[in-house]
Amino acid sequence: MSRWERATAALPYLLVLLPALFSLLRTWRVEVLALALFAAAWHWFVVAFRPGWTARAWVAAGYFVVLLAVVAALVRIDPVFTVTGVGVFVQCFALLPGLWAYAGIAVTVGTLVAARPPTGRTPVELLASFVVGVLVASMTGLVFQTVSEQNAQLKEKSARLAALAEENADLQARLLVQAREAGVLGERQRLAREIHDTVAQGLTGILTQLEAADEAVARAVPGNAMAVPAVRARLATVRELARESLTEARRSVQALRPAPLATAAQLGTALSEVAAVWSRTCEVPASVSVTGDARPLHTEVESTLLRVAQEALANVGKHARASRVGITLSYMEDVVALDVRDDGTGFTPGSAGGPDGGFGLVAMRQRVTRLAGTLAVESAPGQGTGISATVPAIPADPGT
Repeated sequence: MSRWERATAALPYLLVLLPALFSLLRTWRVEVLALALFAAAWHWFVVAFRPGWTARAWVAAGYFVVLLAVVAALVRIDPVFTVTGVGVFVQCFALLPGLWAYAGIAVTVGTLVAARPPTGRTPVELLASFVVGVLVASMTGLVFQTVSEQNAQLKEKSARLAALAEENADLQARLLVQAREAGVLGERQRLAREIHDTVAQGLTGILTQLEAADEAVARAVPGNAMAVPAVRARLATVRELARESLTEARRSVQALRPAPLATAAQLGTALSEVAAVWSRTCEVPASVSVTGDARPLHTEVESTLLRVAQEALANVGKHARASRVGITLSYMEDVVALDVRDDGTGFTPGSAGGPDGGFGLVAMRQRVTRLAGTLAVESAPGQGTGISATVPAIPADPGT
């Protein structure tokens, strides 16, 4: 409610109770107190407590009849209550439409003039008082009505501007989302074509060659009972890795979650599955520990951390010659951290022969940076390697 609206709402009470106070200070009269309190209560009950009532013509008419009767009685007792008529004028313009407001002004002025105690005034004086009162009251009401209309127009314009601002902000947000989605879609389509034309086709060819090699081994050494199972075990491992890589390539083309995350309930479980498969392949023990309050995170966060762990394990298998690997997933209040540490040969970060300049670490850093995270690599010759990725702990979407 605006300051003007609060003032107009309080005005009728002030123009009844203040004259009553002045009158009672001069002469204590119970009827003045009773009538003044009744007038204030009547206005509160009909206009303030039941604001929708006055929209009905008969309710508005009844309200003014009772109010004018009480005001006339008060003016008859003490002329100081003539100022109460100003409050009635305001209500005429607030509650009555169009010309009916001026008719209400005329009736109110006539009631006030007639209710004043007779002092020997001539009919001409009474008529002059009536005309002057109507003119003054009409001017007062016109000012009130003009201010009220301007206030309503300002409120309407403010509401329109607020709606336009909200619509503009919503439109801008949608444009940003669409632009981002268009960029992501274009990049995804480009990567999908490259994966399909290179990695996926290459893995398919590897699987075909492995199956042919398996048949060739079976035909070439039928009597060597020791060699065939060992060779076939190796071929089975390679075949399993090739199939998993092909599946992951197809999932990347289709923009799906990584397979371990699609089947695991939590990121920690998915990391344990990845570590177990890597341990069987590289014959190096890998442990996974989870600290903090484990909770579902946004798909991009979990996918990024899983890919970092996979790439870090791949680097350990290719370069480190480690005897054990430890993976720690730490859930904190605002961030989640992944640490992969091994006891391998290590390297000097930034050196020409070190793996930190290769595509794997670059890809890890790009993934983490895209989520406004950080990637740190700690290593020294003979002291193993530690990779730490920290990203914001963005909660999972409710619909996922």
